[in-house]
Amino acid sequence: MSLADQVLAVNNDLPIRTDKPVHSGKVRSVYWLSEADSRRLITEKNYDVAPDTPLAIMVISDRISAFDCIWHGEEGMNGVPGKGAALNAISNHWFGLFKQQGLADSHILDIPHPFVWIVQKARPVMIEAICRQYITGSMWRAYEKGERDFCGIELPEGLGRDKKLDQLLNTPSTKGILTGIPGVPEADDVNVTRKNIEDNFAAFGFSKAEDISLYEKLLKQGFDVISSALADIEQIFVDTKFEFGYVTDKQGQEKLIYMDEVGTPDSSRIWDGAQYRQGNVVENSKEQFRQLLLNHFPDPDILLNKDRMPEREALAKDNALPTEVLMKVSDIYTGIAEKITGQNITLSANPKAEIIEILRNEYDLIAD
Repeated sequence: MSLADQVLAVNNDLPIRTDKPVHSGKVRSVYWLSEADSRRLITEKNYDVAPDTPLAIMVISDRISAFDCIWHGEEGMNGVPGKGAALNAISNHWFGLFKQQGLADSHILDIPHPFVWIVQKARPVMIEAICRQYITGSMWRAYEKGERDFCGIELPEGLGRDKKLDQLLNTPSTKGILTGIPGVPEADDVNVTRKNIEDNFAAFGFSKAEDISLYEKLLKQGFDVISSALADIEQIFVDTKFEFGYVTDKQGQEKLIYMDEVGTPDSSRIWDGAQYRQGNVVENSKEQFRQLLLNHFPDPDILLNKDRMPEREALAKDNALPTEVLMKVSDIYTGIAEKITGQNITLSANPKAEIIEILRNEYDLIAD
């Protein structure tokens, strides 16, 4: 069996019983279950959700995106071996830790397979909650050019690249295109201030103004739990993105929960602690893949300049990356997952067949 066979690149063609179109994102595909199957599973598995909650099967893939493009490799390698299993294992670990420590719940109800989550439908808060403990990446590039105001937070003069900030900064941006909010451009992923959110909390998806403070509290709690656990294994939690949403529990109570993935190499920067103390930045996250791409192509401006998107898309489509590049990325993802969870990440010989068998035998969700 070739390595390419062990990569789950296409994840939107599984015969999961659904009466809606499959939604495929950059990495995950979502299969919404019928109302009958959702109600049946809630009863059979005793999930702590309202009986009429829509459920979905979320299947991760090994695809890798960077600079808003999906990348592929030589010899039919359309993803990174072990990446999907590593991402899910890390998220599962952090969500388990959140539960242990009494933080908010997540949208995940069940984990039938390393590639699969059963999730409840949540009403999303339209904010990418980005928090930063160090000044690096896009924030450093903007700071170096003279910007000092970030999402309404004034940064002092004299900060150094990759240095720790005096406090954890919450620098939110829009999730999707929001319309009709004064002072907020109608574009995806634009920075917003706390005042923007306060003045238009309903437009950002908050049920009530007090929930802004709650989301900030959950943000800090989640960051601190992960940061502390990473410090125990000599890793630095540099920055990350959280997403939140509302669900209704069995008692009919609305609650704010964590959504999507948390603390993964895709949604965060993680640095090697020992190397950092010696003055080196060694990435254990997707940032290393971004740097590999920037060094691999002769004109990195194509990757950094949003005005050159057609060229960038052509670059990703027309260039198969060397196998050793994808295997280096595989080592980053599986290595950090094994450090965090203390468990080996094993490559499935045939992940699709495994998923279908489990969802058929244990959940009765495969269309005949």
